[in-house]
Amino acid sequence: MTGLVIGIMGLALTALVCGIGSGLGLRATGKASAGVLAEDPSKFSKVIVLSLLPATQGIYGFVIAILGASYLPTVGNLTDANVTATAAQITAQGWGVFWACVPMMLGGAISAYLQGKTAASTIIAVGKKGEIASKSLIFPAMIEFYALLGLVVSILMFQNLNIANIGQFISDPVVAMLF
Repeated sequence: MTGLVIGIMGLALTALVCGIGSGLGLRATGKASAGVLAEDPSKFSKVIVLSLLPATQGIYGFVIAILGASYLPTVGNLTDANVTATAAQITAQGWGVFWACVPMMLGGAISAYLQGKTAASTIIAVGKKGEIASKSLIFPAMIEFYALLGLVVSILMFQNLNIANIGQFISDPVVAMLF
């Protein structure tokens, strides 16, 4: 498996897994919202924001997939950076891209699912007592914080994968023996 394939797998899995987590979270909020709106359609404006919160992790996963593509060890990226790399260096770059995706991949998927469950409970509470809508937003928003941490950590990890410095991956003799 080449470094390019490894990197693409990380990017694709990030978009896919975050999208699945968001879909599961949105299923939970959609069901709760439908129940509340069946009882009182005037509460639409109070539940719509809560219903959409789990969708953000899917967007974050997509952003990481697009951002990470510029760090893939492709011929174009290597040529633009005036780099001649060995197969081991290209593989290392691919693994670097893969591992930079993991914080968003896991953080986004898990937090979207859990945020959906929390937001669904909040939507039910708003259905019973509409005046708590603004106060109850804090509960699912706290989970959003951890998705944002995953996004920031992945971006910071990409910043340390400067493709122009691809030769530095094999500068350590211990690492060189692994390849």
